[in-house]
Amino acid sequence: MEETPTRVLTYGGEQIRVELLPRARPGTTLRIKVHPDLTVQVVIPDGTSDADLDKALYQKTRWIWQKLRDFRAVQEHASPRAYVSGESHFYLGRRHLLKVQHQPDAPETVRMLRGRLEVSVQERNTLRIQKLLELWYFARAQEVFRHRLSALLPTTLWVRTSPALKLQVMQTQWGNCSPGGTITLNPHLVKAPRDCVDYVILHELCHLKEHNHGPAFWGLLARIMPDWERHKARLDGMAEMMLQK
Repeated sequence: MEETPTRVLTYGGEQIRVELLPRARPGTTLRIKVHPDLTVQVVIPDGTSDADLDKALYQKTRWIWQKLRDFRAVQEHASPRAYVSGESHFYLGRRHLLKVQHQPDAPETVRMLRGRLEVSVQERNTLRIQKLLELWYFARAQEVFRHRLSALLPTTLWVRTSPALKLQVMQTQWGNCSPGGTITLNPHLVKAPRDCVDYVILHELCHLKEHNHGPAFWGLLARIMPDWERHKARLDGMAEMMLQK
């Protein structure tokens, strides 16, 4: 059986295999298809030059990559994470492809590099990769949340001293404020866009003055973040993916 000819595109550090499907039928137009099984095909009309084909693929490379990313996200949403190269993981609202490197003699690390989350492990162990990522997210969450809290405090004139900040994984809350004034934030929140992070922090800062969700609370929040409802809706829509393990 004759093998289907292919082209290989490169985008975002990822190689994308494209199957070439020549068509001799009259009226055929060049079409690029990305399928849910992550197959990429291009229908090529008879008489198309290599230069025209390369130009069409070049112009659509980013679109192809985005479609593949979206289909992967749907697959990951439907099944537990496997913590293997090619999965996408969120950080501050953006998807980053996971790249796992097995390096027995090197220190175990997690780093973000050119849109990828690179995890170096000494043993091929899914639970170890998961744990390293959780520790990385926790450290980044501490850094981001403290920075955003400091940036937002000048807008909350009723807060005279910076409140104590604590991180805790929670299944049903992004944050809470204790009667003593300690703000607790869910480290998974660092996966959400920055505006959503700001919304949660401001929400909890408002509780330092208004301890319930009465009209005075919502009025206070609206004064310092008039578009809070948009950010809340966006965060609610992403919650399941953000909390996915």
